[in-house]
Amino acid sequence: MKELLLCLLLLFGGERSSACPHRCSCNGSQVDCSSKSLISSSLPTSFPAGTTELRLHNNQLTSLPNGLLDDLTSLHSVSLHGNPWVCDCGVLYLRAWLLRQPASLKTHLGVNCSSPHSLRGRLVVYLTETEVLDSCYYWYCDLALASQVCLFVFVVVQAVLLVVLIVFLRRFERLSKEARRTTEESFTAGDGLRENEYTPLKDSSM
Repeated sequence: MKELLLCLLLLFGGERSSACPHRCSCNGSQVDCSSKSLISSSLPTSFPAGTTELRLHNNQLTSLPNGLLDDLTSLHSVSLHGNPWVCDCGVLYLRAWLLRQPASLKTHLGVNCSSPHSLRGRLVVYLTETEVLDSCYYWYCDLALASQVCLFVFVVVQAVLLVVLIVFLRRFERLSKEARRTTEESFTAGDGLRENEYTPLKDSSM
């Protein structure tokens, strides 16, 4: 029985579910996920394999997960307009997918960059790879700069602590020398007093 269940999982586990995705409505092969305030992280992970029309417009999508639309071989229409697409590294999959679609589908229309500022209003499909990568480097540079600042602050703090430690050790060494000298002087003074006490006693015995 267990072997049969395992075989069934292997045969059908990788196939796309034919159920309508959560928060979407379906009518035959049409899947409507428009105007649901969906964000990229709340998108369905898959759509029915036989989907021919997919509506994702008027949401809050900034990017599409890699591979989301690749297995929808029957897809003839996708609406993606009305979303605040962020044209950084995360838009590379959407751009590549749009470039593979026939121009007659006009899927790319309305798919405009919302940010960064330098690319705002540009159609995603017409972005060059260099432009997209430049926006990625911009964020990476900020991260690198922040890392360098943190490293500099860390080094400065360590240097200050080292200086404080050196000053403390030198002061401790000086105090130790003074204490040792005071102790030696007290012992010397004590020996002198004992010698002074011993001399009169010696004279009186004579």
